[in-house]
Formats: sequence, C-alpha cells, structure tokens
Amino acid sequence: MIRVIRSIIAIVGLLQMFMLGPSYGQTGDETVIRDHIARFAGADFQGIAETVSTLAATGDPAVAPVLRALRGGDIYWRKSDRRVVRAEKMPKRMLRLLDPLSGEVIEDVRKSAVKKVKVNNTLRRMIDTALGNLTLRSPDRAMRLDAAGQLFRTRDPSTLPALDAALAAETDEGVAGEMRDARAAIMLKVGDATVDAQRDAIARLAARGDNAARTVLAGFTSDDPALSAATAQGIERIDRSLRLWGYGQNIWQGLSLGSVLLLAAIGLAITFGVMGVINMAHGELVMIGAYTTFVVQEFIRSSAPYLFDMSLFIAAPLAFLAAGLVGICIERGVIRFLYGRPLETLLATWGISLILQQAVRTIFGPNNREVGNPSFMSGAFELGGLTITWNRLWILLFALMIFAFLLFVMKRTRLGLQMRAVTQNRAMAADMGIRTGWVDAMTFGLGAGIAGLAGVALSQIDNVSPNLGQSYIVDSFMVVVFGGAGNLWGALAGAFTLGIANKFLEPFSGAVLAKVLVLIFIILFIQKRPRGLFALKGRAVEQ
Repeated sequence: MIRVIRSIIAIVGLLQMFMLGPSYGQTGDETVIRDHIARFAGADFQGIAETVSTLAATGDPAVAPVLRALRGGDIYWRKSDRRVVRAEKMPKRMLRLLDPLSGEVIEDVRKSAVKKVKVNNTLRRMIDTALGNLTLRSPDRAMRLDAAGQLFRTRDPSTLPALDAALAAETDEGVAGEMRDARAAIMLKVGDATVDAQRDAIARLAARGDNAARTVLAGFTSDDPALSAATAQGIERIDRSLRLWGYGQNIWQGLSLGSVLLLAAIGLAITFGVMGVINMAHGELVMIGAYTTFVVQEFIRSSAPYLFDMSLFIAAPLAFLAAGLVGICIERGVIRFLYGRPLETLLATWGISLILQQAVRTIFGPNNREVGNPSFMSGAFELGGLTITWNRLWILLFALMIFAFLLFVMKRTRLGLQMRAVTQNRAMAADMGIRTGWVDAMTFGLGAGIAGLAGVALSQIDNVSPNLGQSYIVDSFMVVVFGGAGNLWGALAGAFTLGIANKFLEPFSGAVLAKVLVLIFIILFIQKRPRGLFALKGRAVEQ
C-alpha cells in the first residue's frame, strides 16, 4: 500500500513538472549555482564581476536574493573554510551567518571571523542590470515592475534582447508600458540604432513626462538635426507637463495643510464664536489628544501588538473624552468667572497653557515621543504626476468627517440649537429658559474634545512633544478670524484658502515669509470685513 502511494506521488510530481514547465522548482542546478557562489571568496572586482555574469546567465530566480545581498554588502566568506555566507548584523559586533540560497542559520560569529565581499559602483550597476534580467519574467507583477524600473535607470544596451523577449510575453499592460519606457531609454544609448527607432524613443519618453524621462532626454545628443530638434521639443513638452503637475501638487499640499489647520482651528471656532473666549490653551488641548494617542499605542505595543493597526480608532474617542474633560474643568474652574473680561481671560488661559505644558513635561519628559503610523497610513502612491501620502489623505478625510459631525451637532441636535441661540442673543436665550452656563460648559467641552481629535491626527505627521500645540495656536486664530468667528463654513473656507495660499507662496518667498505675507493679508482683509468671510447674523453678534 505504501509503495502504491509513493508511486502516485511520484507520478503527480512528474505531471506537475510537465504541466508547469521550467518555472516549476529551480530552473538551474543548485550544485552548480553553489559552485559559482563559492568563487566570491577572496575574489577581486574583476572576479566578482565574472561570477555575477555567470550567475545571471543561469536565469535561475534563486540567485536574485544572493545578488541583492551582494549589492547591499551582506555577502561574506568565512576565513576558516572560505565558505560564502549571507550575514545579518547582531549586537556586540556579532554576525549571524546564513546560507546564501536557503537562508538557513549556520552560526553566530564575531566580525573578525569573516571577510566581506566588497563591491564598487560599477559592480552595483552590473548587479542592478542582472537583477532586472532575472526578474523580468517573474510571476510577481511587482517584481516585474521593479525590474523594468531598474532597466530604465541603468539603460544597459546588453539587456535589450532579454527585455524584448519579456515584452513579447508580457500580458499586463501596465507592466508592458514600463518595459516600453525602459526600451525607449535604452534605444537612446544603442550606437547602431536607426533614426526612426530613436525618434520613436524620444516621443515615448516625452509622453512619459516625468523628471526621469527628462533626465534621459537631457543626456542624449545626436549629430542629426531632426533628432536634436525632437529632443528639444520633448524636453519642452515635459517641462510644461511638470509645471502643470507642480501646480497640482501645490494645490494638494495646500489642501493637506488646510486639513491640518481645519482640525486645529475648528474647535476654537466653536468656543470663540459662542463664548467670545480667547483660549490660549487651545494648543495644549491638541497636545493632550496627541499624548493620549501615544499612551494608547504604548499600551498596545506591550499588551496587544496585533491591535496596532486599530490604535487610532481606539485613541480617537479616548482623546475626545480626555481633552473634553480638561476643557470642561478649565471652563468651570476658571473661565466662567472671567466672562466679559477678555484680557484677563487671555492671560488666564495662557497661564493654564504653561501649566499643562509643564505637567506633560513632568509626566512624559521633555523629549519627543514616538507615535507610529498604522499600515493603512504608511507609504504613498502616484496619481499621474502627483505624489500623495496615505497619512495626509486620511487626515484630510478625517477633517472632513469631523466637520460633517459638527454640522450635524449644530443643525440637528438640541445642544446645537441652544448653542446657536446663545451665540445670536445670550440674554434672550437665558430669558427663554436656556441654561447658558451649562451651554458654555458643553460648548467648551465640545471644542476641547475636537482639539483632542486634532491631536490624534497631528500625531501622525508631527513630533509629539510638550510644544506641539504652540505650533498651531497662531494659525488657528488666523483661520477663525479670517473665516468668521463661530461659523463652521467660514473655518472650512479659511483653512483651505490659507493652506493653498501658503503653498503657492512658499516656493517664491520661503516658509517663514509666506506666513508673514498671509498674516499681512489677513490684517488688511479684516480692515474691510471685520467679521470675516462668513459673519454670523443676529442681534447680539452685530452689536
């Protein structure tokens, strides 16, 4: 019975090899590959180059990790028996030796027991070309894209036959497009290429329209006047495209900055608009939200690391509650005794901001604290000529969600109705039975809670430190004054307008002068419209 089972397994294995062809298992002889790898021991640059060429000629994907390790400076040979290994760094000048093909651990040794196989820039370029050839036919789409990108960067004419063969077999149009771009870049370095082929290559690179294509065209020279003219036209076309995408990138960065300003200012717009309180501790409420995120992540790291990607969803409601409770305590303990005295309110909240900063320094220390990005907020993606980072995109969406939530609270809830009544005419609202003191406390708590949510978002793009809030308090007041105190739509319009204006001014004036120019603009603007873009209507607010 056992023999029958073994026979069936053997037959199935043969059928798999027959059906899958050369891609099944290793395409080369492992023993031969190991013999080639062994030649790295004690070899000079010329010997290493010959070995790299020999390994690449096997066409076996198994040699790709070896070549990557060689390029990264992780291939060594053991002095005792000249065995070639891959090494991983360990503490106390120790190395963990691994088999270069299988990755199995061999032993841990001191650095003095091995010698590194050194590579220079010429070898690195050669390895990049070899890796490109090895991975052009990989079943992994990402590896094929990376291989095409490597060939575009190296532009080695010797890779053209392999590239043409891979392009003929490629079925993914996106990968095929990258391969055609690489082929066009290579054709401009082929000495015997025809004029028509080079003209087509120039047109292809001009259509690509990015900085990499411009670099290739800028480095191409020809004695043919027609090709020289086509190259100049291609560069001009790319420059126009880059300028347009540059404007688009400025707009995106302005929206991104505007979302940050909106998060920082929207809570202040509520408290300043309803209560008329100049809250200089608003930035510290943002800081509390950021430190709440840090505490949640530290707890998750030590107790439930598998929940790390959910850390922001856990931190957000806790930050809202923590900052909101601190805000209510500030209003009930200090601010309610100072209504109608704006200068004293300003000084009192400034003192509170110093107290909160020192409290955080005492508890957490003065240094920056690490707050990690969940996986869904890490990295970036390309959209045409735009580079969009995931954390900025999620913060923009988060800011718009908070804005929508506040609109719902203001327009569809009893608290919102009472807040609007107090804003428009506090005395009449009190005569109608509205507890204005309770509304003030809840309003201040709501604004403080929103500041805490802003801290959760800002912890993903800024340093979490006791000075975090100070970076945003001035910008927050500018947004509120420019948009109109107490008006959410004004805060939205003000935040995005100032954000985009900053990003368009920065390339010409620098970041600091851009802020100064924006501040001058706001000062001039409020001379004409003292109540901002969207002034609230009502008897009290118009007095």
